[in-house]
Amino acid sequence: MKKNELNKKIVLGVLFIFPLLVYLFFASGKNNFAKLPILTEGVLEIRELDTTSGIQFQDKITILGYWGGSLEEKQAEALNLNEKIYKRFYEFEDFQFVFLVNEEYSSEVDKLKNALREGVGTDLSKWNFVTVSRTNMQTHFNSLKTPLELNQSGSSPFVFIVDKESNLRGRNDDEDQGTLYGFDARSVAQINKKMIDDVKVILAEYRLALKIYNAKREK
Repeated sequence: MKKNELNKKIVLGVLFIFPLLVYLFFASGKNNFAKLPILTEGVLEIRELDTTSGIQFQDKITILGYWGGSLEEKQAEALNLNEKIYKRFYEFEDFQFVFLVNEEYSSEVDKLKNALREGVGTDLSKWNFVTVSRTNMQTHFNSLKTPLELNQSGSSPFVFIVDKESNLRGRNDDEDQGTLYGFDARSVAQINKKMIDDVKVILAEYRLALKIYNAKREK
């Protein structure tokens, strides 16, 4: 390999890895370069509820939500998440949105997608909706092992970060709540101040791990 080509690869490697290291150190705040904490291990896999869709947590970084009632009532939350989170991160190959929807309201999924597309033209291919029964909705929610609850229709305004190993990620040192299990999709302030940072941290965590793995293989 020519010296110039080798130098170019070294420079490109440094330019990619160094910003990740700096970001993890500063953006993770009190975590001080630690990974985004695991709050619950072994969240129930989607395929345990639905074997036909092919949607799963494995090998994906997932934003998970529970929309048990009418999806018309969820449009404001959907727009907040679409604008602040999805449009910012959807181009990452291993990133996805997954929402469990009460099977009684499955006909409203297309209406919600159309509302999200209007005026923005966002690629919604990574917005995934899985229709389940009210009982299965509760069973899956219980596997998160949080103090939060679903309402009577099986719905919650909170969304959660689930990693590639089906673990719930969040904060165990949040200045406002102590342990932050999920993010209130009704609150643009919470999405801006906390959720964006936490999604960045977990994406950077996996990107850095992949770079280190590839570097070791090349030795």
